[in-house]
Amino acid sequence: MPTHQDAPETDRQASRRPAAPRRVAKHRSSRRNANRRTQLIGLTAALAAAAGTTTVGLSSSATGPANASGSTGLNPSQADALTAARIDRRDLGSRDASRIDLSLAATRKAAAETAAKQRAARLAANATLTQRRSLALAAAKAAAAKKAAANAKALAAAKKEALAKAAALKAAAAPKVVLPTTGYHLTARFNQAGGRWAHNHTGLDFAAPMGTPVRSVMAGEVIQADFEGAYGRQVKVRHADGTVTSYSHMSEFDVSVGDSVEAGTMVGRIGMTGNTTGPHVHFEVLPDGGSPIDPEPWLRKHGLNP
Repeated sequence: MPTHQDAPETDRQASRRPAAPRRVAKHRSSRRNANRRTQLIGLTAALAAAAGTTTVGLSSSATGPANASGSTGLNPSQADALTAARIDRRDLGSRDASRIDLSLAATRKAAAETAAKQRAARLAANATLTQRRSLALAAAKAAAAKKAAANAKALAAAKKEALAKAAALKAAAAPKVVLPTTGYHLTARFNQAGGRWAHNHTGLDFAAPMGTPVRSVMAGEVIQADFEGAYGRQVKVRHADGTVTSYSHMSEFDVSVGDSVEAGTMVGRIGMTGNTTGPHVHFEVLPDGGSPIDPEPWLRKHGLNP
C-alpha cells in the first residue's frame, strides 16, 4: 500500500483556487437563466393577451422554481394578468367597435347632409337659372312687342303722312274751281226776263247733250239731292266759305246727301226734268245759302270765263 503523503499547503491551495470561481459562475448562470425564463414567460403572456390567445404552450425545460405551474405554464399572478389583459382587450375592442360604429354613422350622416345640401344648392341654382331665363325671355318678348308697336306706329304715321302728301299734291294739282259742264253753250243768263219763267232768270243755263256729266264747281259737301218741282232733279253743294251752288234739271243723281266732293266731281247728268224746253243744267250761286247772285262774275272772280 503506497504511502500517502500530504502535499504542501501551498500546492493544495493552488489546486483548489480555480474550482471556486467555476462553482460561483455556474450558480450565477442558473439564476440568470431562471430570471430570463420568468421574463420570457411574462412577455409571452403579455403577447398572448395582446393577441387574444387562450393558452400559452410555453414550458421551461429547466427545473426549479422558474417552472410555471398548471397547464397554461403561468403562475397565478401571471394568469390573473393574462385574464385582466384579455378583459381589457375585449373592452377596448368593444369600445373601439362602438367608436368605429359611431364614427361611421357620423360620417354617413355628414355625407348625407352634404349630399342634401349639394342637391338643394343645385336645385336652387337651377331654379334661379330658370327664373333668370324666364325673366330674360319675358323681357325679350316685351322688347320685341314694344319694337313692333313702335314700328307699326311709325309705319302708320309714315303712311298717313304719305297719304296726306298725296292728297295735298292732288289738291294742289287739281283745279280749285271748274265750270259745271263741258261742251255747252249758254242759253240764258242771270236776271234775264222771259215768258218761260215766273220771275227773272236766277242763274246761268248751260245747254249740252243729254247725259253730259254735271260737275261740282268747287270742293264741298252735298246738302241736297232731291226732286224740286220746276227745278226737276236738283243737287246743292255747300263749300268751305259757306257759298252754296245749285245744279237743276238733271236726268240722274250721282251723289247723296252728306257726300264730300272735289272740284270736278260728277254730281249728275244733263237732263230735262222739271220746267225746261231742252237738255241743260241750270246753275245758281247762293252766298251763305241765301238769295242767288249772278254766277258769271263769280266764276270770273275764280278765274273762269263761262
